[in-house]
Amino acid sequence: MDNATTESAIISPAAALVGDPAKYGRVGADGTVFVITGEGEKAVGSYPGKTPDEALAYFVRKFEALASEVALLAARIKSGAMVPSDAGAAVTKLRQQVENLNGVGNLAALKLSVEQIPMLIEEHKSIFEARKAAEAAAKAVKRAEGAAIKEKLVAEAEMHALSENWKLTSERLKTLLDEWKKAPRLDKKADADLWKRFSTSRNKFDKRRRTHFATLLQAQSAVKSAKEIIVSEAESLANSHDWVATARRYKALMDQWKLSGRGKKNDDAKLWLRFKTAQDTFFAAKNSDLEKRQGTMVENLAKRETLILEIEALLPINNLEEARRKFRDLQSKWSKIGMTERSKRAAFDKRFEAVEKAIKEAEAEKWRKSDPTAKARANDVVSQLSAAVANYEAQAAKADAAGNVKKAGELREAATARRAWLAEAEKGLSEFTN
Repeated sequence: MDNATTESAIISPAAALVGDPAKYGRVGADGTVFVITGEGEKAVGSYPGKTPDEALAYFVRKFEALASEVALLAARIKSGAMVPSDAGAAVTKLRQQVENLNGVGNLAALKLSVEQIPMLIEEHKSIFEARKAAEAAAKAVKRAEGAAIKEKLVAEAEMHALSENWKLTSERLKTLLDEWKKAPRLDKKADADLWKRFSTSRNKFDKRRRTHFATLLQAQSAVKSAKEIIVSEAESLANSHDWVATARRYKALMDQWKLSGRGKKNDDAKLWLRFKTAQDTFFAAKNSDLEKRQGTMVENLAKRETLILEIEALLPINNLEEARRKFRDLQSKWSKIGMTERSKRAAFDKRFEAVEKAIKEAEAEKWRKSDPTAKARANDVVSQLSAAVANYEAQAAKADAAGNVKKAGELREAATARRAWLAEAEKGLSEFTN
């Protein structure tokens, strides 16, 4: 097979690097493939069962594969993406591969290309270092940005550690955790230190939140128990006909309800519905009964209007015994009159109590005048004052006889004063009944 035929059959992607490799090989009559070098031909192998063109193409591809690796290594070095030490190791490996290559192509050019790479490494070492420095700087910036982000997250988490806005803070801390997971990773120690602060704040809040709700649950349970007792009593009173006492009791139960505190919203709503139902049942019955008795109360009011006039006619009291007897009879009638409208009855009760008070005062005055002990004390006072008057007059007479006019006058003045007291005492004594 001539070179022109091979050249037209094979288009090499490595041709720009080492020339068309098909110019450097041929296939013998026995199917052996040879590579042509400056030192002569060298058998590189055979490809049984294939045509000469296919066999040659196979060994050309082996050459191209290695040539492509050389080209790729050079390109990576030029771009600064290859670590110089790694590039040196790659050159050593490529040298061995070129030396042992069983392929068809310009082996001399390929070897030359490999040997030029160390110089390329040196030439582009500064590019690699610059790129490495740029990457390091970019990483530093990224770390700084990441640190700033996480510092901000930690600061906010610490700010929320003592919050009592349980729901909103829980949601916010969850959001902060999601943001933490998305934030760039830092070096191990910095990340660990910041995470410790972040986690500590979250745990502190969570512990306080759990303690709060445990305490709240306990308090709500106590409130529920207290309100269940209130509701049970309210329901037991729903059908009571003791209107006044039960109405007062419902008011007291309402006060207890308010003082018992707030429980769980759902429990409070259910218990309040039961309480309100019982209370409404009672007051509906009470109001219905009141409407029925409204006519009776009007009649009772008229009875009281008539009876109070009879009671007031007992005044003024001329005969205490008779007044007392009549008052007892009228009082019995008064107490037997049924329910009267409260706002109007108060005035009648006040008039009734005024008559009752007058009779009691008359009784007290009668007792005072008939009290033997008091009468005895009055007698003693009269006797003592009479004796005092007689004594002062006797002493005055002696003073006159002795010619002591001044002393006699003073003694007579004392006697006169006690005589006035004696007159008042005798008047008081005369008021006592025998």
